Amino acid sequence: MSNAVPPLLTTLVDDAAVFPPGSATLADAIPAHEAHRQSWYAQLIGPLLVPVADREAVPPGTAIGLIGEPPPDLAPSVRQVECPVAKRGEDPLPGIERMAPLIRKNGMLQWYLEVPLAWGLMTGLDAIAALRGDGLPVAAKFRTGGLAAELFPTPVELAAVICACRDRDLPFKLTAGLHHAVRHTDAETGLVHHGFLNILAAVLAAVDSAEPGDLALLLASTEGHPLADLVRPQLHRERPLWVGFGSCSVQDPVGDLVTLGLLDRPVAA
Repeated sequence: MSNAVPPLLTTLVDDAAVFPPGSATLADAIPAHEAHRQSWYAQLIGPLLVPVADREAVPPGTAIGLIGEPPPDLAPSVRQVECPVAKRGEDPLPGIERMAPLIRKNGMLQWYLEVPLAWGLMTGLDAIAALRGDGLPVAAKFRTGGLAAELFPTPVELAAVICACRDRDLPFKLTAGLHHAVRHTDAETGLVHHGFLNILAAVLAAVDSAEPGDLALLLASTEGHPLADLVRPQLHRERPLWVGFGSCSVQDPVGDLVTLGLLDRPVAA
């Protein structure tokens, strides 16, 4: 297996090919995922993400992450579960409390509880951090995009969330809208998308005690190479705090990282 992927980028990108806007069929996504796992960038890739309703259609032996309300019994092939605990505007605490027994029962899995970036967020993070303090393999998950502008947090809002997780020593995962490395405006929708490289630079700054205002500036940047220059000296370290994100097109982040000089594509002999 190639060692082209540095520790800072290892398992940064989960394969979300079956989710919009990619919307691949499982019949296409499963062999494509296996090809990713055999590629030179294999160490960049996490599990194949699958809706809970489709879990039984995945062949045995394929490591998957389930998205959605989990069933009481989980197959051995499941590596992680990501589920929402509340709708936007709802109190997340009852949902977190409801999930706690299932997490305790399936403590060998990694759990990500999706908390809306809205009312009750900080109390929800406190509750997830308390479960983690009990030794349970649980972390937070946040939505950074979608089909409407209000689903995209501003740089200031996302900076505050990153710092809140840092202050609680709480790992987090992100979902939606992270199609490219650098913050940009989508030509079709006009929506401004966060860049995963912006977020990586902000996380590194956060764990080095930067303030939310400093993070917001990094998250708002649209200049890729200066961001890459900030990240490059730390490629050798394990990635702190941020677990990673799902992408419906794994090749997009791979291509961006190569273009910015953060991944070295092997040269054919």
